[in-house]
Amino acid sequence: MSERILITGSSRGIGRAIAVQLAADGFSPVIHFHANRDAAESVAHEIGGATILQFDVANRTLTKEVIERDIDEHGAYYGVVCNAGIIRDNPFPGIEPDEWDAVLRTNLDGFYNVLHPLIMPMIQRRAPGRVVTISSMSGVMGNRGQVNYSAAKGGLIAATKALAVELAKRKITANCVVPGIIETDMLESAVLPVDQMKQLIPMQRLGQPEEIAHAVSFLMSERANYITRQVISVNGGMF
Repeated sequence: MSERILITGSSRGIGRAIAVQLAADGFSPVIHFHANRDAAESVAHEIGGATILQFDVANRTLTKEVIERDIDEHGAYYGVVCNAGIIRDNPFPGIEPDEWDAVLRTNLDGFYNVLHPLIMPMIQRRAPGRVVTISSMSGVMGNRGQVNYSAAKGGLIAATKALAVELAKRKITANCVVPGIIETDMLESAVLPVDQMKQLIPMQRLGQPEEIAHAVSFLMSERANYITRQVISVNGGMF
C-alpha cells in the first residue's frame, strides 16, 4: 500500500496539481475540499480513485472529527500538504473585521486545526514523515492590499519552522513552499492586471500550478530526507 498524503484544498488550482503529481509519483493522495464536491470527485477520478474528505479548515471541531475518523479507518498519514487558503484583499483601512478574521482563521488557524489531530498519529508510526505548507510571497515581503493575508502567510512560515525543530528527531520533515504569481483562478481577484504582474517577474511569465507541485513532490520524496525547516520559493526570480 502506497503512503497516504492529505492535501488540503486539493479540488482546484495548486492543490489539484499537487494531488495529481503525488499520485503520479506513487503516493495515495487524500483529496480535501470545502464546498465543491464535483471538483474533488473530478480530481479523484483523474488519479484513479482516492479518499475524499470535506471540511472547512477554519472549523476546528469539524476538521478534527473528519481527520480522526479517516485516520481510524485507514491509518496515519505519511505526509500532509497544508494548501487550503483564501484571500480578502483590501487596503488596510478598508479591511473589515470579518475579512481579517476569515483570512487568519483559514490560512493560519487552519495550520493548527489540520495538523494538531494528525501529528501524534504520524509520530506514532515511528517512520519518516513529511509536512509541507504552502505560503505566499506576501508572507515573505508583504504586499499592498494584503495586510491580513501577509500576516497569516508570514505566521505560517514561522509556525512551519518551529514545528520542523520539534519533529526533526522523529525523522519527520517540515518545510514551506512559497509560490510566486501562479496562474490560477485566484488571480481573478488580484489587485494588479496580469500584464503588470508579468513585468514584476524576471522570467516575464506566470508560474504554473504544476511547477509548485514539482517542488512539493521533491520534498515528499526520500531524496529530501535531510531537508527540513526550509522556505523554498518558486517564483521566477522575483526575490
